[in-house]
Amino acid sequence: MFDLDSLNEIWQTIARNKTRSLLTAFGVFWGIFILVILLACGNGFDNGIRSQVEGFSTNSTFMIPSLTTEAYNGYQKNRSWSLNLSDIEAIKRKVKGVDMISPISSVYTYNGENNVFYGIKGGNFGMKGVQQNYNDIDRSKVIYGRFINETDINEARKVCVLGKKVYEDLVGADKNPLGLMIKANGIYYQVVGVIEAYNGNISVGGSMDETVILPLSTMQIAYHTGDKFDFFVFTTARGYNTKDLQEEVKTLLRERHDIAPTDEGAFMCFDFEQLFMVFEYLFLGIKILIWIVGIGTLLSGVVGVSNIMLVTIKERTREIGVRRALGAKPALIIRQVVAESLLLTILAGIVGLVIGVAIMAVVAGFVGNAPSENVMFIDPQIGFGAAIAATIIIVLSGLLAGVLPATRAIQIKAIDAIREE
Repeated sequence: MFDLDSLNEIWQTIARNKTRSLLTAFGVFWGIFILVILLACGNGFDNGIRSQVEGFSTNSTFMIPSLTTEAYNGYQKNRSWSLNLSDIEAIKRKVKGVDMISPISSVYTYNGENNVFYGIKGGNFGMKGVQQNYNDIDRSKVIYGRFINETDINEARKVCVLGKKVYEDLVGADKNPLGLMIKANGIYYQVVGVIEAYNGNISVGGSMDETVILPLSTMQIAYHTGDKFDFFVFTTARGYNTKDLQEEVKTLLRERHDIAPTDEGAFMCFDFEQLFMVFEYLFLGIKILIWIVGIGTLLSGVVGVSNIMLVTIKERTREIGVRRALGAKPALIIRQVVAESLLLTILAGIVGLVIGVAIMAVVAGFVGNAPSENVMFIDPQIGFGAAIAATIIIVLSGLLAGVLPATRAIQIKAIDAIREE
């Protein structure tokens, strides 16, 4: 520990040459400052990317039937095939690891004509038939009423949930839509809810904000499709891999629909777990690179501190010699030199840390006031753990910068130092 006299002596030594001390400290300041800025910017982009997939189950896979690409069991290739509800039940029974699964049917109008009306107002929107658990997979915020429930499915109720844009365009944002009757593709449905997508960047089967959601059973009756549907989505339980489950599901469906065991083209798969894993590895690589660049910049400042301390030791050769002649132990000399290096490094590092955090807090304020739609840079600040890690690095850097000068100092012989002019 250092008493006040020792600290005062250390400070006087640093302040003896203010310009040199400031220039030396700037290297450490700049290294920590750059590290903080890089970490904060990395977190900002990480938060921005994650916000684009908010509400979406990252362990989900969408599977869509496509034309077969191989002849098999008497069937020609390029054959179309359809999914049915018994496929879903078979997957639930036979494929372990499937957590949630939901069949989906979609209806689109490609001629640009209005297909959804409320009174005299009309618009061109998609229609999607789902089961009650779909909103647990591709989650949306319910801003009015509720989502489709099990009773709607079992009774094939003529009810609907409107996407936010459908509601605003047809009903108006200032009116309660619950209980209103919407005509979609010539059939009337009662509105039981309004939803808003967390984001519009990931959507399979159309944006939820621009879609009229129906019970799947109701859509199947309305369009006379029996128990058929267009595609389905499933999520994996903890401890299972989506890629492995996809192969199990494909194998089961091939057996049920007379598809060749090697026919991969009969399925279109959107594996979001693999996609998000790519993002995870990408950001991990970016974080590692940031720490390498930041620490590298800091080390250049540490080298500067060490070099200046060597110059200082050279200038104080006589002083150190006198201390050694008066009985100062090597440990005292080492402690003094390391303390000077440590104090200089800590002061510069803390200033760099504080200024870096303050600047990014201001930037975060500006970003927070910007329009939120499609923002890819959110809350660019460093976490508490990163701040602690940066502080530890500052202390270690100060110790590292003082090791070589301290070693040089204790090598000075008292008699040689006293004789030196």
